[in-house]
Amino acid sequence: KQLPKGGPGGGGGGSAILGMAQSLGILGAVGYTGYHSVYTVEGGHRAVVWNRWSGLTDKVEGEGLKFRIPFWEYPHICDIRTRPRNVQSLTGSKDLQMVNITLRILTKPQPLELPAIFRKLGPDFDDKVLPSIVNEVLKAVVAKFNASDLIEKREEVSANIREQLAARAALFHIELDDVSITHLNFSREYSAAVEAKQVAQQDSEKAKFIVDKALQEKKSIVIRAEGEAQSARLISAAIKDDPGFLQMRRIAAAKEVRAERNRRRTAMHCHALLARYRPSTLRLTFGSRTALTPPLAPPLQRSPRP
Repeated sequence: KQLPKGGPGGGGGGSAILGMAQSLGILGAVGYTGYHSVYTVEGGHRAVVWNRWSGLTDKVEGEGLKFRIPFWEYPHICDIRTRPRNVQSLTGSKDLQMVNITLRILTKPQPLELPAIFRKLGPDFDDKVLPSIVNEVLKAVVAKFNASDLIEKREEVSANIREQLAARAALFHIELDDVSITHLNFSREYSAAVEAKQVAQQDSEKAKFIVDKALQEKKSIVIRAEGEAQSARLISAAIKDDPGFLQMRRIAAAKEVRAERNRRRTAMHCHALLARYRPSTLRLTFGSRTALTPPLAPPLQRSPRP
Protein backbone atom coordinates (compact mmCIF):
# COMPACT_ATOMS: atom_id res chain seq x y z
CA LYS A 1 0.00 0.00 0.00
CA GLN A 2 1.15 3.53 -0.75
CA LEU A 3 1.20 5.99 2.19
CA PRO A 4 -0.27 9.50 1.72
CA LYS A 5 2.14 12.32 1.00
CA GLY A 6 3.55 14.01 4.03
CA GLY A 7 3.88 10.84 6.04
CA PRO A 8 1.39 9.19 8.28
CA GLY A 9 -0.96 11.75 9.92
CA GLY A 10 0.66 14.71 8.11
CA GLY A 11 -2.53 16.10 6.59
CA GLY A 12 -4.42 16.17 9.89
CA GLY A 13 -1.60 18.00 11.76
CA GLY A 14 -1.43 20.84 9.21
CA SER A 15 -5.14 21.40 9.41
CA ALA A 16 -4.97 21.68 13.22
CA ILE A 17 -2.20 24.25 13.11
CA LEU A 18 -4.07 26.29 10.54
CA GLY A 19 -7.24 26.17 12.61
CA MET A 20 -5.36 27.27 15.73
CA ALA A 21 -3.80 30.19 13.85
CA GLN A 22 -7.20 31.25 12.59
CA SER A 23 -8.61 31.09 16.10
CA LEU A 24 -5.77 33.19 17.49
CA GLY A 25 -6.26 35.73 14.69
CA ILE A 26 -9.95 35.97 15.37
CA LEU A 27 -9.33 36.37 19.13
CA GLY A 28 -6.72 39.04 18.48
CA ALA A 29 -9.04 40.91 16.14
CA VAL A 30 -11.87 40.72 18.64
CA GLY A 31 -9.60 41.88 21.47
CA TYR A 32 -8.20 44.77 19.44
CA THR A 33 -11.68 45.81 18.34
CA GLY A 34 -12.99 45.58 21.90
CA TYR A 35 -10.08 47.57 23.26
CA HIS A 36 -10.63 50.37 20.74
CA SER A 37 -14.39 50.34 21.23
CA VAL A 38 -14.21 52.15 24.58
CA TYR A 39 -12.39 55.21 25.87
CA THR A 40 -12.27 57.07 29.19
CA VAL A 41 -12.93 60.76 29.80
CA GLU A 42 -11.04 61.89 32.92
CA GLY A 43 -12.29 64.39 35.46
CA GLY A 44 -12.17 68.00 34.29
CA HIS A 45 -12.23 66.91 30.63
CA ARG A 46 -14.77 66.58 27.85
CA ALA A 47 -14.72 64.70 24.54
CA VAL A 48 -15.85 65.67 21.06
CA VAL A 49 -16.23 62.87 18.49
CA TRP A 50 -15.30 62.96 14.80
CA ASN A 51 -16.63 60.24 12.45
CA ARG A 52 -15.89 59.41 8.85
CA TRP A 53 -19.41 60.18 7.65
CA SER A 54 -20.47 63.52 9.14
CA GLY A 55 -17.19 64.85 10.51
CA LEU A 56 -17.18 66.58 13.88
CA THR A 57 -20.44 66.04 15.72
CA ASP A 58 -22.13 68.58 17.98
CA LYS A 59 -22.38 66.15 20.89
CA VAL A 60 -20.06 66.67 23.85
CA GLU A 61 -19.29 63.57 25.89
CA GLY A 62 -19.00 63.92 29.67
CA GLU A 63 -16.75 62.16 32.15
CA GLY A 64 -16.60 58.37 32.44
CA LEU A 65 -16.35 55.30 30.20
CA LYS A 66 -17.65 55.85 26.66
CA PHE A 67 -18.20 53.62 23.61
CA ARG A 68 -17.27 54.28 20.00
CA ILE A 69 -17.16 52.46 16.66
CA PRO A 70 -13.58 51.42 15.93
CA PHE A 71 -12.04 52.81 12.75
CA TRP A 72 -15.13 54.97 12.27
CA GLU A 73 -15.30 57.35 15.24
CA TYR A 74 -12.33 59.19 16.77
CA PRO A 75 -12.75 61.08 20.08
CA HIS A 76 -10.74 64.25 20.96
CA ILE A 77 -10.24 64.81 24.69
CA CYS A 78 -10.37 68.48 25.78
CA ASP A 79 -9.25 69.98 29.10
CA ILE A 80 -11.92 72.35 30.45
CA ARG A 81 -10.17 73.20 33.73
CA THR A 82 -9.09 76.75 34.50
CA ARG A 83 -5.57 77.44 33.26
CA PRO A 84 -3.34 80.45 34.08
CA ARG A 85 -1.55 82.58 31.54
CA ASN A 86 0.77 85.61 31.82
CA VAL A 87 0.66 88.22 29.08
CA GLN A 88 3.12 91.13 28.96
CA SER A 89 2.39 94.29 27.01
CA LEU A 90 4.18 97.60 26.45
CA THR A 91 1.65 100.40 26.02
CA GLY A 92 1.28 104.15 26.47
CA SER A 93 -0.73 106.04 29.07
CA LYS A 94 -2.91 109.11 28.62
CA ASP A 95 0.02 111.44 29.38
CA LEU A 96 2.19 109.61 26.79
CA GLN A 97 4.25 107.64 29.30
CA MET A 98 5.35 104.15 28.27
CA VAL A 99 4.17 101.49 30.72
CA ASN A 100 5.17 97.83 30.81
CA ILE A 101 2.25 95.79 32.22
CA THR A 102 2.14 92.08 32.99
CA LEU A 103 -1.36 90.64 33.22
CA ARG A 104 -2.23 87.25 34.73
CA ILE A 105 -5.50 85.77 33.50
CA LEU A 106 -7.39 82.58 34.31
CA THR A 107 -9.43 81.17 31.41
CA LYS A 108 -11.24 78.02 30.36
CA PRO A 109 -13.33 77.00 27.31
CA GLN A 110 -17.10 76.81 27.45
CA PRO A 111 -17.86 73.04 27.57
CA LEU A 112 -20.97 73.17 25.41
CA GLU A 113 -19.14 75.16 22.71
CA LEU A 114 -16.22 72.78 22.29
CA PRO A 115 -17.33 71.61 18.79
CA ALA A 116 -17.46 75.22 17.56
CA ILE A 117 -14.06 75.95 19.14
CA PHE A 118 -12.52 72.92 17.42
CA ARG A 119 -14.04 73.85 14.05
CA LYS A 120 -12.87 77.48 14.12
CA LEU A 121 -9.70 77.52 16.24
CA GLY A 122 -8.49 73.99 16.88
CA PRO A 123 -7.15 72.47 20.10
CA ASP A 124 -4.63 75.30 20.70
CA PHE A 125 -7.33 77.96 20.76
CA ASP A 126 -5.91 79.86 23.76
CA ASP A 127 -2.54 80.41 22.05
CA LYS A 128 -4.30 81.80 18.99
CA VAL A 129 -6.78 84.11 20.74
CA LEU A 130 -5.55 85.32 24.12
CA PRO A 131 -2.30 87.17 23.22
CA SER A 132 -4.01 89.33 20.61
CA ILE A 133 -7.15 90.28 22.55
CA VAL A 134 -5.24 90.88 25.81
CA ASN A 135 -2.81 93.30 24.14
CA GLU A 136 -5.64 95.13 22.41
CA VAL A 137 -7.70 95.52 25.61
CA LEU A 138 -4.66 96.61 27.64
CA LYS A 139 -3.75 99.33 25.16
CA ALA A 140 -7.36 100.57 25.04
CA VAL A 141 -7.80 100.74 28.82
CA VAL A 142 -4.38 102.11 29.79
CA ALA A 143 -4.76 104.94 27.27
CA LYS A 144 -7.65 106.30 29.39
CA PHE A 145 -5.52 106.84 32.52
CA ASN A 146 -2.50 108.93 33.39
CA ALA A 147 0.64 107.20 34.61
CA SER A 148 0.03 108.23 38.23
CA ASP A 149 -3.60 107.03 38.06
CA LEU A 150 -2.43 103.55 37.09
CA ILE A 151 -0.96 103.26 40.59
CA GLU A 152 -3.55 105.17 42.59
CA LYS A 153 -6.56 103.64 40.77
CA ARG A 154 -5.19 100.16 40.24
CA GLU A 155 -8.41 98.39 41.22
CA GLU A 156 -10.44 100.51 38.79
CA VAL A 157 -7.98 99.82 35.98
CA SER A 158 -8.10 96.07 36.70
CA ALA A 159 -11.92 96.10 36.74
CA ASN A 160 -12.08 97.87 33.36
CA ILE A 161 -9.60 95.42 31.85
CA ARG A 162 -11.59 92.45 33.15
CA GLU A 163 -14.91 93.78 31.84
CA GLN A 164 -13.66 94.45 28.33
CA LEU A 165 -11.55 91.30 28.16
CA ALA A 166 -14.46 89.09 29.26
CA ALA A 167 -16.63 90.57 26.51
CA ARG A 168 -13.96 89.95 23.86
CA ALA A 169 -13.20 86.39 25.05
CA ALA A 170 -16.90 85.47 25.01
CA LEU A 171 -16.89 85.99 21.23
CA PHE A 172 -14.50 83.03 20.99
CA HIS A 173 -16.43 80.90 23.54
CA ILE A 174 -13.80 81.39 26.27
CA GLU A 175 -14.74 82.07 29.90
CA LEU A 176 -12.66 84.50 31.95
CA ASP A 177 -12.43 83.64 35.66
CA ASP A 178 -9.99 86.24 36.96
CA VAL A 179 -7.74 89.10 35.85
CA SER A 180 -4.96 90.66 37.94
CA ILE A 181 -2.12 93.10 37.27
CA THR A 182 1.03 91.45 38.58
CA HIS A 183 3.71 93.91 37.37
CA LEU A 184 3.56 97.58 36.49
CA ASN A 185 6.83 99.21 35.39
CA PHE A 186 7.46 102.69 34.00
CA SER A 187 10.31 104.02 31.91
CA ARG A 188 13.58 105.08 33.57
CA GLU A 189 13.00 108.74 32.78
CA TYR A 190 9.56 108.74 34.42
CA SER A 191 10.82 106.85 37.47
CA ALA A 192 13.68 109.36 37.88
CA ALA A 193 11.23 112.27 37.57
CA VAL A 194 8.94 110.77 40.22
CA GLU A 195 11.87 110.24 42.57
CA ALA A 196 13.06 113.82 42.07
CA LYS A 197 9.55 115.06 42.79
CA GLN A 198 9.42 113.08 46.02
CA VAL A 199 12.79 114.49 47.12
CA ALA A 200 11.62 118.04 46.34
CA GLN A 201 8.47 117.51 48.39
CA GLN A 202 10.49 116.23 51.33
CA ASP A 203 12.83 119.25 51.13
CA SER A 204 9.81 121.54 51.04
CA GLU A 205 8.30 119.88 54.10
CA LYS A 206 11.64 120.18 55.92
CA ALA A 207 11.93 123.89 55.09
CA LYS A 208 8.35 124.43 56.24
CA PHE A 209 9.13 122.69 59.53
CA ILE A 210 12.20 124.89 60.08
CA VAL A 211 10.13 128.06 59.45
CA ASP A 212 7.42 126.89 61.86
CA LYS A 213 10.05 126.11 64.49
CA ALA A 214 11.59 129.60 64.12
CA LEU A 215 8.16 131.20 64.46
CA GLN A 216 7.44 129.21 67.62
CA GLU A 217 10.81 130.22 69.11
CA LYS A 218 10.09 133.85 68.26
CA LYS A 219 6.70 133.65 69.96
CA SER A 220 8.23 132.04 73.05
CA ILE A 221 10.87 134.80 73.30
CA VAL A 222 8.20 137.49 72.99
CA ILE A 223 6.03 135.80 75.63
CA ARG A 224 9.01 135.44 77.98
CA ALA A 225 9.96 139.11 77.53
CA GLU A 226 6.38 140.22 78.15
CA GLY A 227 6.28 138.11 81.31
CA GLU A 228 9.54 139.60 82.61
CA ALA A 229 8.30 143.13 81.85
CA GLN A 230 5.02 142.42 83.62
CA SER A 231 6.92 141.01 86.62
CA ALA A 232 9.14 144.13 86.76
CA ARG A 233 6.08 146.37 86.67
CA LEU A 234 4.42 144.43 89.48
CA ILE A 235 7.58 144.57 91.63
CA SER A 236 7.95 148.30 91.01
CA ALA A 237 4.31 148.89 91.96
CA ALA A 238 4.71 146.76 95.10
CA ILE A 239 7.80 148.75 96.20
CA LYS A 240 5.92 152.00 95.74
CA ASP A 241 2.90 150.78 97.67
CA ASP A 242 4.86 149.01 100.47
CA PRO A 243 8.48 150.04 101.21
CA GLY A 244 8.91 146.87 103.33
CA PHE A 245 8.46 144.63 100.27
CA LEU A 246 12.10 145.17 99.27
CA GLN A 247 13.28 144.21 102.77
CA MET A 248 11.21 141.02 102.61
CA ARG A 249 12.80 140.08 99.30
CA ARG A 250 16.27 140.63 100.82
CA ILE A 251 15.46 138.36 103.75
CA ALA A 252 14.19 135.64 101.42
CA ALA A 253 17.35 135.89 99.28
CA ALA A 254 19.53 135.67 102.42
CA LYS A 255 17.73 132.49 103.50
CA GLU A 256 18.36 130.89 100.12
CA VAL A 257 22.08 131.79 100.29
CA ARG A 258 22.36 130.38 103.83
CA ALA A 259 20.70 127.09 102.82
CA GLU A 260 23.10 126.73 99.90
CA ARG A 261 26.11 127.32 102.17
CA ASN A 262 24.93 124.69 104.68
CA ARG A 263 24.49 122.15 101.88
CA ARG A 264 28.04 122.74 100.62
CA ARG A 265 29.50 122.54 104.17
CA THR A 266 27.80 119.19 104.80
CA ALA A 267 29.23 117.80 101.57
CA MET A 268 32.76 118.95 102.56
CA HIS A 269 32.44 117.18 105.98
CA CYS A 270 31.47 113.91 104.24
CA HIS A 271 34.54 114.08 101.98
CA ALA A 272 36.76 114.70 105.03
CA LEU A 273 35.35 111.63 106.80
CA LEU A 274 36.11 109.42 103.83
CA ALA A 275 39.67 110.78 103.62
CA ARG A 276 40.39 109.95 107.32
CA TYR A 277 39.22 106.32 107.09
CA ARG A 278 41.85 103.77 108.29
CA PRO A 279 41.63 99.98 108.78
CA SER A 280 41.79 98.67 112.35
CA THR A 281 42.31 95.38 114.15
CA LEU A 282 39.10 95.71 116.11
CA ARG A 283 37.30 92.38 115.98
CA LEU A 284 33.61 91.77 116.31
CA THR A 285 32.26 88.31 116.86
CA PHE A 286 28.93 87.29 115.31
CA GLY A 287 28.20 83.74 116.36
CA SER A 288 31.08 81.64 115.02
CA ARG A 289 32.42 84.32 112.64
CA THR A 290 34.86 87.14 113.42
CA ALA A 291 35.05 90.28 111.24
CA LEU A 292 37.32 93.31 111.15
CA THR A 293 35.60 96.67 111.44
CA PRO A 294 37.01 100.12 110.77
CA PRO A 295 37.17 102.55 113.68
CA LEU A 296 34.90 105.47 113.94
CA ALA A 297 36.57 108.70 112.91
CA PRO A 298 36.78 111.35 115.64
CA PRO A 299 34.28 114.09 115.26
CA LEU A 300 35.40 117.16 113.44
CA GLN A 301 36.09 120.23 115.43
CA ARG A 302 33.94 122.98 114.14
CA SER A 303 35.35 126.45 114.27
CA PRO A 304 33.26 128.83 116.32
CA ARG A 305 30.99 130.97 114.33
CA PRO A 306 31.95 134.62 114.19
